[in-house]
Amino acid sequence: MSKINWVQKLTSRKFWMAVAAFVVGVLALFGADANVGQQVSGVFLSLGAVVAYIAGEGYVDGQVAGEDKTE
Repeated sequence: MSKINWVQKLTSRKFWMAVAAFVVGVLALFGADANVGQQVSGVFLSLGAVVAYIAGEGYVDGQVAGEDKTE
């Protein structure tokens, strides 16, 4: 069994959509209002965008720091 690449998983829009769908489904099961479901979906999608941005910037910064700067 291979290891899970959590950085790739956490920056995946599909992952965040699946998490949001699961949470909204659980909320619907317990009779939460539709507005609550929309708000929760929005929070999860925003969180996914923030995580993807941070991971992307960290990757770019790591690549720049790893370059040989001697001329």
